[in-house]
Amino acid sequence: LNRGFTEMHCMSGHSNFVSCVCIIPPSDLYPRGLIATGGNDHNICIFTVDNPVPLYILKGHKNTVCSLSSGKFGTLLSGSWDTTAKVWLNDRCMMTLQGHTAAIWAVKILPEQGLMLTGSADKTIKLWKAGRCERTFTGHEDCVRGLAILSEMEFLSCANDASVRRWQISGECLQVYYGHTNYIYSISVFPQCKDFVTTGEDRSLRIWKQGECAQTIRLPAQSVWCCCVLDNGDIVVGASDGIIRVFTESLERTASAEEIQAFENELSQASIDPKTGDLGDINADDLPGREHLKDPGTRDGQTRLIKDNGKVEAYQWSVSEGRWIKIGDVVGSSGATQQTSGKVLFEGKEYDYVFTIDVNESGPSYKLPYNITDDPWLTAYNFLQKNDLNPMFLDQVAKFIMDNTKGQTLLSTSAQFSDPFTGAGRYVPGSSSGSSTIPAADPFTGAGRYVPGSASNTVAPVGGADPYTGMGAYQSASAKVENIYFPKKDAVTFDQANPTQILGQ
Repeated sequence: LNRGFTEMHCMSGHSNFVSCVCIIPPSDLYPRGLIATGGNDHNICIFTVDNPVPLYILKGHKNTVCSLSSGKFGTLLSGSWDTTAKVWLNDRCMMTLQGHTAAIWAVKILPEQGLMLTGSADKTIKLWKAGRCERTFTGHEDCVRGLAILSEMEFLSCANDASVRRWQISGECLQVYYGHTNYIYSISVFPQCKDFVTTGEDRSLRIWKQGECAQTIRLPAQSVWCCCVLDNGDIVVGASDGIIRVFTESLERTASAEEIQAFENELSQASIDPKTGDLGDINADDLPGREHLKDPGTRDGQTRLIKDNGKVEAYQWSVSEGRWIKIGDVVGSSGATQQTSGKVLFEGKEYDYVFTIDVNESGPSYKLPYNITDDPWLTAYNFLQKNDLNPMFLDQVAKFIMDNTKGQTLLSTSAQFSDPFTGAGRYVPGSSSGSSTIPAADPFTGAGRYVPGSASNTVAPVGGADPYTGMGAYQSASAKVENIYFPKKDAVTFDQANPTQILGQ
């Protein structure tokens, strides 16, 4: 008896990672329905069920398409990091919804004709009717990451503030649900009722019934990116370890004893970083020993920490089985797990740093987001371009970035998974080790990046290292080494300047 799923075929059409998937219901033209996918390449691909090549590609967004929702009569709603949502009918864009000030992480088409919802990194949710914003829902204290429809009059939202909110279409917040200890990425409703499930950055899937968290299922991965309830009530989750898992209440569909044991073993070997706060404040010296597990738990999902032979272990109480299940070893502050919660949010995206730059004393200050995987020179260049600032500040801004990040680079560990939103290995707190790792190739030049303080003992070629590639610039044998900037024999003109400061120098 095969209780699982089999892969029919692998669909491809995007040039970069796929960030969302959505089913378009069957129609007369496509009786088996269609599949829509949104990608980092700014495109939406539409597939038929039996063809691995796109039927057509929807172009129009200017950044990653990170959310999709389908409605009646083949309508499709898309949300993007470009701060807009778009309404599509078949292969045409019918309207663009503009009003959010940051990335749109979640979109949903409501049952009532013409009503649509968008949730954004600007912490708000907007209700749209016929392309116009009818209402803005405020209350979340961080990025809104997911939306789910309860009825024609009610919906749910989840956010990076670790809360779920239940709203009335009229604008009133009816209830706030707390339980997660970190970002909540995804929310999905059970068919024909108001119970729902959520997943997030705290390694957990949580099942909510009658407004309470009825069950917590821990997973052997830090980020549980998405969840979905199937028509039969089974729950599907996708996590940062690259595995899709299906959970069921049905005895007929339950996995074999071997598979369940393998899952428990995998869970028990997981490392839990105390810095994530998933288990509260931990003081290893005050923890009881293994005998503490003889006392039964008081509720499903309750966690208990014990100290055994100097190691801290985490257990979770299972009401159905009447026993404590090991959910992992609590590691020291070595940063042994991946986590994104150490990042700073800017315009709905996560960065290692967001600096405030004052170009001149009287003018405005600007925000400069930066990841340690980025090239400081290229980041500085893009920052100046974006804010229409004078290119003469390039050296100054690049040096500011390098001074304030102290030349941190990522540890290159093959065991790390790529972050599905950035395509790069995620930043792991505490990972700026003293070991000298080979800098990653610059995605723009294909060469090793310049890393401050990384000058090796080898004699640098005449002319020094190229700041963009980290390699010696090509010199012909007869070329005389010259500084192209100094001495300056012609007059220099400035597009914009602060004369007082210049004269003061």
